[in-house]
Amino acid sequence: MLIRMTSVANSRMDDSLIALRRILRATELYARDLAYAVGLTPAQLRVLQIVDERDSITPKSLANQMGVSQATVSALVDKLVAQRLVERVPSEHDRRQINVTVTTEGRARLENAPDALQQRYVRAFLDLADWEQAQLVATLERVADMLDARGLDASPVLTTGEIRAPKRPY
Repeated sequence: MLIRMTSVANSRMDDSLIALRRILRATELYARDLAYAVGLTPAQLRVLQIVDERDSITPKSLANQMGVSQATVSALVDKLVAQRLVERVPSEHDRRQINVTVTTEGRARLENAPDALQQRYVRAFLDLADWEQAQLVATLERVADMLDARGLDASPVLTTGEIRAPKRPY
């Protein structure tokens, strides 16, 4: 079946694809700049920020706050431990529980990190009127649905990598 589009519809479609590509490109450029500046992915930076804010946090709480699986958080923490930016320490209250804490080196890395892309977005989003915020969320959710991305594991971290989709049974 041949679909004929009007010039206006074709132009709008192109404009929407260009806007989507700009968003993707901005996340790619930010991730590259972040890696160059401090050697972290955006997701690793967010973990480091959360751990620093809380001083000590369980992996489960970290996963809940980021909106990702514990397996994803475990992989992120493993990479940060390998870089000596965080460490796993036994809980003082429950020996079965492990907490994640930031190291001195991790705090130093945070000080050198550029402003996170999602922080820029949050500031701009909060400046919008309530109706604009609601409209933007609805539109972005619709775009995610159009891309069949409803079931993807995602957090409020603007990144193009590191956070993986759950495996789909075939």
